[in-house]
Amino acid sequence: MTTKTIDLLPLTAAEAPSAARPVLERTAEMYGFTPNLLGVLAHSPAALHAYASVNESLGRHSHLSRTEQQAAILAISVENGCTYCVAAHSVAAQQAGLDDEAIDALRDGRSLDDPRLEALTAFARRVVEKRGWVRGDALDAFVAGGFEPAAALDVITLVALKTLSNYTNHIAETPLDEVFASRRWNG
Repeated sequence: MTTKTIDLLPLTAAEAPSAARPVLERTAEMYGFTPNLLGVLAHSPAALHAYASVNESLGRHSHLSRTEQQAAILAISVENGCTYCVAAHSVAAQQAGLDDEAIDALRDGRSLDDPRLEALTAFARRVVEKRGWVRGDALDAFVAGGFEPAAALDVITLVALKTLSNYTNHIAETPLDEVFASRRWNG
């Protein structure tokens, strides 16, 4: 059993610093609840706003579809061993149209049947594994999978977003929200 060395329990909008409240309130309005991750990030309004801003920017401007983003996020979160994000994004990926077989394959670290999604998720894992030092065959396979070279920057942005959330969850031991419990992942 591990012992927590710091206390970063999820904050409600009422408990959060004033600069964090608008993000928490907007999230609760959009989804009907505030994910515990955001409640933890609320301890640092800068971290919370960074997370929300990057998420919003990806939603509006990414070369990747919502489904592709969720597939990449799952691959990244599995690579980082984040139990919270794998569960949460298994639900989000299903809502974005990714089928259960693909979600289960990503959660298990297996290859995907869809060549485009396989190229994307293999590239995303490689970016994490190599800390961005991706060259040659791995980059060529990503482009050969049907992606513009500029989409590699969107993958890097997803890695940055998930690094923020995955590492936060590791340190805070963020409790899994009940809404994600059916997709619990233990690595």
